[in-house]
Amino acid sequence: MGRCGRTALGARQEPAVGRQKAVKERFGRAAAGPGLPNVCAMKRRDDTHARPAGASPAGTAGVVHDRGWAAEVRAAAGCAGVLLGLLLCVDRAAGSLTWWRGALWAALALLLLCVLFPVRVSAGVGWLAVRRLLVTRRVRTDLLITVRPLDGVAQRLILRDSLGNRVEIDPEILVRNPNLWYLLDQGARVSEAAGTLLCGTTALHRLARRLDQETAQAVFRVSGME
Repeated sequence: MGRCGRTALGARQEPAVGRQKAVKERFGRAAAGPGLPNVCAMKRRDDTHARPAGASPAGTAGVVHDRGWAAEVRAAAGCAGVLLGLLLCVDRAAGSLTWWRGALWAALALLLLCVLFPVRVSAGVGWLAVRRLLVTRRVRTDLLITVRPLDGVAQRLILRDSLGNRVEIDPEILVRNPNLWYLLDQGARVSEAAGTLLCGTTALHRLARRLDQETAQAVFRVSGME
């Protein structure tokens, strides 16, 4: 090839090399040739597929429920079923079982189930709810005005907020569920700091000490130091 031909070929290659250098300097990598996959693009696509799922939606991730509620429901249903079975067996053995007597015993067992059916306590950031069979009551724990213990055969803790809401819960539920107690205590501290909680701090502190004792005893039992 003559000198003129080599000069023309070099002149055609120099713009192409210059464009490749410009692309490399601009994007930090060489441009992919025609028909070849871009390695960096493939890596980005793989990273997109491997990205973990996001957090749970707000409003549901912080909700805590009573962990023993399902077991208490099964126990209540079992008691009602045993009562119904006994009544039907006795009535059948006596030869006096009829459809209306069977319906009466079923209604009696259903009434027992309604009496024994436990409440379900749930809590989130700034609120606590108590759900019964047909009604749900909720208080704002960050707007509490009174926390009053109710002594008697069955101990209860009555919570009232500045919006007029009121709930009544069993302190044993809080002892069995430290997460529920943590959310209640967190909201009560906000109310106390804001000056709305004027009555009931002593009851909360007493319950906190009891919960600490229960936790310490559980740790000792697990570790065999009791």
